[in-house]
Amino acid sequence: MTHKLHIQVRRVYDPPEADDGARVLVDRLWPRGVSKERAHLDLWLKDIAPSTALREWFNHDPAKWSAFGERYQAELSANPVAVAQIMALIKQGPVTLLYGARDTEHNEAVVLAAWLDKHGKD
Repeated sequence: MTHKLHIQVRRVYDPPEADDGARVLVDRLWPRGVSKERAHLDLWLKDIAPSTALREWFNHDPAKWSAFGERYQAELSANPVAVAQIMALIKQGPVTLLYGARDTEHNEAVVLAAWLDKHGKD
């Protein structure tokens, strides 16, 4: 039996919403100008973020988006511990993946949400 996972993606700078569920920051670096109180995090999962080398190579360049997605998905496939940690949360209820990037379409949380949705079904 397959079921739809309840995963949302939001900027960490946006105020929390009632339907957020568990709020998980998926950036390797803490976002500038956000206090821990304002972030309202349940978990900061640095280990699921893209590697430093990949993040620096991508540098939020939309022209590299497709290649970034492929490389990041390969990193996720090779990172079963962090994936298991976030999947355990998702199986308990809604999860909101938080990111700090300005670009709402080209960021690691978008890739991660799609990857989890594809790989996390029963």
